[in-house]
Amino acid sequence: MDDTMHPLAIEHLPVFVIAPGQTDWLFSAVLIFLLVAILLIGTFYFRLHALPEQMAHGKKVQMEIVAVLALISLFTHNHLFWIAGLLLALIDLPDFSSPMASIARSLEKLSGRDPAKELAEMAGTEEPETKADAGGGI
Repeated sequence: MDDTMHPLAIEHLPVFVIAPGQTDWLFSAVLIFLLVAILLIGTFYFRLHALPEQMAHGKKVQMEIVAVLALISLFTHNHLFWIAGLLLALIDLPDFSSPMASIARSLEKLSGRDPAKELAEMAGTEEPETKADAGGGI
């Protein structure tokens, strides 16, 4: 092959211009950079998308609702669901069931009712054995 340059070519070619048959290192570098960038951006996207679930991790019912909202937003590309899940994860929902159960137990004690005895009477069976009877007593 002739090493002489074409008379119309400029004297100093840019670095990325290569001779025929040689490896295009700029293409290879850009390809590797794009693959790494896509992997990093995808990882960041999925970590950000799972943020509300991680924030609501300690509360079972709240976490399930937030997880469903995050999945809906992931598959529908509707970011309103993700924002709703994030806001729900940030808010501490009050526990209504524990105080209500405590109030119900206190009212049963005050009224002198035994719910286990009443259930046995309704079912038509004998009284269930209580903890004091089962122990044999001292």
